[in-house]
Amino acid sequence: MKSSKALKLALAVTAWLDTSCAFAPMPAAKNSNYAQCAATISPDAQIENSSDDIISTKSTVEFPPPLTKVQRLERAAKFWSSAIPIVLSYYSKSAELQVKEAFTGVELTEEEKQSIWNEQHSMGAKKLADTITSLKGFYVKTAQIIASRKDLFPEEYTEALSDFTDNVDPLPVDLIKAVIEKELLVRGESFDDIFAEFDEEPLGAASIAQVHRAVLTEKYGNKEVAVKVQRPSIESKLMGDIANLKTLAKTFSEPLPLDYYTVFCELEKQLADEFNFVAEAVAMDRIYETVTRDENGYPCESPVVLPRPVPGLVSRRVLVMDYLNGVPLSRAAEEMLKKGIKPDSPESQLFGRKLLKSLTEVFGRCILETGFFHADPHPGNIFVLDDGRIGLIDFGQVKQINGRERETLSKVMLALDDRVSDDNPSDLENIGNLALELGVELSDSAPAEGPAAVAMWLFDGSVENLPGGYDKGELSPNSPVKALKSFPQDLVLVGRSTILIKGLS
Repeated sequence: MKSSKALKLALAVTAWLDTSCAFAPMPAAKNSNYAQCAATISPDAQIENSSDDIISTKSTVEFPPPLTKVQRLERAAKFWSSAIPIVLSYYSKSAELQVKEAFTGVELTEEEKQSIWNEQHSMGAKKLADTITSLKGFYVKTAQIIASRKDLFPEEYTEALSDFTDNVDPLPVDLIKAVIEKELLVRGESFDDIFAEFDEEPLGAASIAQVHRAVLTEKYGNKEVAVKVQRPSIESKLMGDIANLKTLAKTFSEPLPLDYYTVFCELEKQLADEFNFVAEAVAMDRIYETVTRDENGYPCESPVVLPRPVPGLVSRRVLVMDYLNGVPLSRAAEEMLKKGIKPDSPESQLFGRKLLKSLTEVFGRCILETGFFHADPHPGNIFVLDDGRIGLIDFGQVKQINGRERETLSKVMLALDDRVSDDNPSDLENIGNLALELGVELSDSAPAEGPAAVAMWLFDGSVENLPGGYDKGELSPNSPVKALKSFPQDLVLVGRSTILIKGLS
């Protein structure tokens, strides 16, 4: 990798690069009963505590106070003291190579340069992984995205961050049960009145919540379920992390390939609703209704399996839903190898086509038919079920776009499909005009093909050569993303979902 590209990669990775960092969950559902139940737990309670830090009995749960101003400043300082050295190490290595070549008069071969930068990536990736492991919070979310983009980031980074996809610092089960008791139990009811079984080991632990398998008692349906429990204090911690990322994005706005400051501002405004599991349950049902009915409103088979919430067992911080028996896509390759299925085998290729077809159909229908869609399809949220079907979980990040935007997006897709070639002037003009109609604005120096190049880069994974001389790579200095002056905030999540699914291909 050339030094200039490596420097931009360092800045991009350190700024937790990806349009996935913009989330716009649906507005929180208003329900006085849920609000009263949720009020029993402070949203700012601390999470980095063992079960010894909490007094938990049947009638009393005492959570520690939220992070103090000093603690928030210490967290920000730790972030900056970790992020800046990673960036500077790339500048230092680049300068070292330039000086060495100037003094010796011998230019390194491409293989030698690649070896040097691979070593640099390994050191940077380790430091980045260590930083995220220590800080957790929102940084885990972007680590999940980086790990899923093997087409974009060096292998050293995707491998180092792969452990963050579905098993992040599990909380002790005593704390999990304490949250459930506070959120779900009614007067005179015990934990065992709801759950006949409750696995102490979580199925997965993410940045906002962790999930346990359980079996409900006969009173509540006597069925196998997944119980999603929110981490106490995570809300204040994530919002503080976003403030740090905004500052970093603004500081390094020039070399970054997109205006991430605007992206993080949008995230800051919208993220709070993701902490409301009542809203997530509503979103789950809305998307289920979309994909299980055809264009005429008649029942049809969904391309993917979606869990349903259990009525009466949903609150702002606890969500009990159907259990999906399978493994996340992030571990699917490992499971297939155990069964003797190699990555390049016909079976693997057939499964890959089925996966992409299912996801494309679901997201296409949701985005273009109703405008309401799942906005976080990273490999930890996509499941490969034991029977071979595809499952989709975690509906905390969703988005609603309006009818005009859906109509224009549909026209863009049709124009991309109907084009004669990637460089036909009339096709490029039509696609470009539709991109501008969506609200895309490019810099004054962008070529006339710029708007079409952006649309093709976002929505057409088959394109080999972008018009206007642009490169396909997001981190390339000549990426069409660099030409963007602004991108409509309502469509950020559409682009994000497209990029994530394209990354899976």
